[in-house]
Amino acid sequence: MEYITEENLWQVITKHQGETFYTAKQLPFIYQVKGGEFFTERKKKSITKATFEKAYKKIKEDTEHKITGPKALNCFGAPYIWAVFKTLEIVK
Repeated sequence: MEYITEENLWQVITKHQGETFYTAKQLPFIYQVKGGEFFTERKKKSITKATFEKAYKKIKEDTEHKITGPKALNCFGAPYIWAVFKTLEIVK
C-alpha cells in the first residue's frame, strides 16, 4: 500500500474512487470525488475533504490507540471515512 501523509491524503482518496469499500457493518459502497467533496450512493450529503483531514489528524495524534472504530472519530460520515482509512491501512 502507498505511503499516506496529510499532504497526499486527498490525492490517494481520489485515486481509489470507483472501487468497492465496506463499512464496519460490511455494507458495500462506491464513492466519487468532486472537487473537495466525497459522495457515496448510501449518503445524501457529501463528506468534505476537511472532514477527512480532521479525522486523519485525529488518528495520527491518537498515541494511546483509543480510536478503534468509526464512532470514536466523532465526525460526520465516520463509517465511510473509517472504511476508506481501513482499506488504505491508515487504521488497523
